[in-house]
Amino acid sequence: MPPHNDLPDASSMVIAARDENRGYMSDGEMSPGHADSTRGSERTILDPPRDYDYPGEDGRYEEPHRSAGFWDPKMKKIRGTVIYEWARMLLILSVFIIGVLSLYWAVLFHVDKNMKTLTVHVVDFDGQVAPYDYVTPLVGPAVTTAVQQMSNSPTQRSLGYTIVPPEQYNYDPIAVRQAVYDWHAWAAIVIHSNATALLQEAVTTGNSSYDPTGAVQYIIQSARQETTYYNYIVPQLESLTKQFTAQFGPAWSQSVVSNTSIPRDTIARAAAAVNPGVTPLQIDLRPFQPAAATPSVTIGLIYLIIVAFFSYAFFLPIHMKFIIPAGHPPLHFWQLIIWRLVATIATYLFVSLMYSFVSLAFQIPFWPSPASPTEPAFNATAYGRGSFVVYWMVNFVGMNALGFACENVAMVIGQPWTAAWLIFWVITNVSTSFYSIDLAPGFFKWGYAWPLHHIVQASRQILFDLHSEIGLNFGVLFAWAAINVCLFPLCCYYMRWKGEREKRAAEKGAESYTVYDAEAEGQKKDVPKEKGTLPPVRKRGFFRGV
Repeated sequence: MPPHNDLPDASSMVIAARDENRGYMSDGEMSPGHADSTRGSERTILDPPRDYDYPGEDGRYEEPHRSAGFWDPKMKKIRGTVIYEWARMLLILSVFIIGVLSLYWAVLFHVDKNMKTLTVHVVDFDGQVAPYDYVTPLVGPAVTTAVQQMSNSPTQRSLGYTIVPPEQYNYDPIAVRQAVYDWHAWAAIVIHSNATALLQEAVTTGNSSYDPTGAVQYIIQSARQETTYYNYIVPQLESLTKQFTAQFGPAWSQSVVSNTSIPRDTIARAAAAVNPGVTPLQIDLRPFQPAAATPSVTIGLIYLIIVAFFSYAFFLPIHMKFIIPAGHPPLHFWQLIIWRLVATIATYLFVSLMYSFVSLAFQIPFWPSPASPTEPAFNATAYGRGSFVVYWMVNFVGMNALGFACENVAMVIGQPWTAAWLIFWVITNVSTSFYSIDLAPGFFKWGYAWPLHHIVQASRQILFDLHSEIGLNFGVLFAWAAINVCLFPLCCYYMRWKGEREKRAAEKGAESYTVYDAEAEGQKKDVPKEKGTLPPVRKRGFFRGV
């Protein structure tokens, strides 16, 4: 006999009761609620459990998204799409890097070959001008011989030495300095008319105050392009000095010592006239200083491009609030364009002022008066106390030239290609502005028309009182700004057309499309359409309301 606490198996009784109930009461005789509860009980007992029984947006039960492995057969199509698009983008970036970055490397690729373009005028006045025309020149011919030897050297590249007759400068050494200042030559070598006469007189009279640096002068102006001068011109002139002194010094000293007509005590008093005899003196008409001016004419201008570029991303979402109804009707599109033009120009005005203030804050001198073009001047400016205002205007017009080009391109090509445009815009401007185009391959002649080249030239002219081409600089910058302002409305309409085209394509698979209801204060309204068809074009008049 089983224990009293054991329960009998009731499963057969439940099944029998269920069958018995089905036998004497049909579904039609049951109440609807009772029938549903019975079916629910049957499903609970008989159906397998499902963990995805929840309603979707259309009321139907859907299975939730589940992750899958990379090699899952269901991932085959998307896997191929992703790999293809990744490979295509990688190829585009590779071609872009080789094509665009090569411009920066290429600008200095032919420097050695193009050293001849750095013209250096060699003007020998020695014994050519009265009252020293009676002297047989020694210093002048020695200098020109050394120059010719360097020019004809097969082992090293030399500057573009050009021996110019003194009559071309009307026998005036100051005119040679003016030619260097006016950019007719990168440098000049001047052998003064009394070079040999004073040297011989010092030896014969025992002149102890003789200065060997007064006979030959190198005329440069490093503020024109300090990189070119310090890397190429000055080292070449130093090599010329060594070669000249190595040849002339021993020969001259030997001739003096062998001259028995000159007493030895007289020679001893004029030691500097015997050795070295002549030492070339370098005169920098416009030295590049202070060092804090370097960012103002080189690297700092890169940030001018970047700020002009990013102003589009910073301010566009603010401007677009005018045409996105949020309790207000959208602004006429042509009026939005005018607002963007005015706001962008005002932005450039204030941002360029802040950029200019940075140079002023680090005590770059904007107040010294202009100096003589033929005398060395330290910290001279082109317009005195008005230099800062002109400098600000150069940066302002330059930002318009650089920035509106970025605005237009960004609206046309869109993301992610705007980043590639920024790289292209920076590299093409920097490579033709921070380095001398004279040393670059001929391909880079287009750099003379690029905006940053003229910003750099104008800034150098203002800060260092260089030869002025300010009219040309402003003219090119204004031309860039004017062309891009004229293209600005067309690019705005293109951006709107492209955005609506993409929106229509995205709405193709939907069963409705969205419009703004003007009668409902610009609220969104869904309009039904057949799935798989494009929604109608939102028609607007071109320049409606003008």
